[in-house]
Order: sequence, then structure tokens, then C-alpha cells
Amino acid sequence: MIEQLKKLNFFLFKNYLEIVLVFLLVAMTLTVFSQVIARYIFEAPLSWSEELARFILIWLSMLSAAYAFKTKSHFALTILVTKLPEKQQKFTSFCIHVTVAIFFIIICYYSVIFVHSVNGHVAPALQISMQIPYSSIVVASGLISIFSLISAIKIIPKLTKSEEK
Repeated sequence: MIEQLKKLNFFLFKNYLEIVLVFLLVAMTLTVFSQVIARYIFEAPLSWSEELARFILIWLSMLSAAYAFKTKSHFALTILVTKLPEKQQKFTSFCIHVTVAIFFIIICYYSVIFVHSVNGHVAPALQISMQIPYSSIVVASGLISIFSLISAIKIIPKLTKSEEK
């Protein structure tokens, strides 16, 4: 089971998330830069660029949160946990990862319902479905759930080793 999760993590998430984040950052930069050029040099602002930049920023923010969770870059309070014995630290870490996974599974479930509810709503400038920007919540919460479950499963062998000692 753990080996299969490691393969899934490697295959799906090794570099693809980073590539998507770089692409979104470049796309947002080019969109905003084109708006500046169009407005100040050609004196003809683009009607769609602000909305596109906003949607790209939404996706970039949500996927960056998932990436930060994957790389364990989020802020964490560890003052109390570091004072616990090693076995209890691992158990606490396991419980935190499971709790986070459950929390984001719930968010993912309700965000799917929300994205479905905006079916038919269209962005004014781009004329695309509002499901596209809002689905970033579904993707990010799903990724965070997966990353959290993988982290929790990786802790299980460490818990059983410390129990054997």
C-alpha cells in the first residue's frame, strides 16, 4: 500500500504541480504586462486582461497552497509538540495529518457542490463559465487531502517501529 502511494505521489505530483505553477505565473505576468503596454503605449486598454489575471491569480494561489502543503512550507506551531516524547510527536503528527485530510475532503465535497451550483454563470469579459475559476478550490483541496493522507501513511511505519521498541 505504501509503495503504491509513493509511486502515485512520484508519478502524479513529482514535477507537474511545479510546472503548472510556473506556467500560471508566467501567464499572469504576460497578461498584466500586455495590459500595461496596451493602456499606456497604445492608449487602448484590453477589456479582458484584468479578469484573466484575476482568474489566473485564483488558480495560482490555490495551487500554491497545495504545493506549500506538499513541501511542508506552511507555518506551523511546534512549541508544544517538540516538548513531547518522540513516540507522541509521531502520533500527534499522524493525528494532525488525518484531521487536515478530513477537513479538506469536506471542503472538496462542498466545493464540488458549489462549482456545480454556478453552472450557467458566465464571466462578463472572458465569456467563460465561472466553474473554471471556482474549480480551483476543488483541485487544491483534493491535492491537499491527498498530500495529507500520504504524509499520514508515511508516519504509520514509524509509529509501529517505536511501539516495538
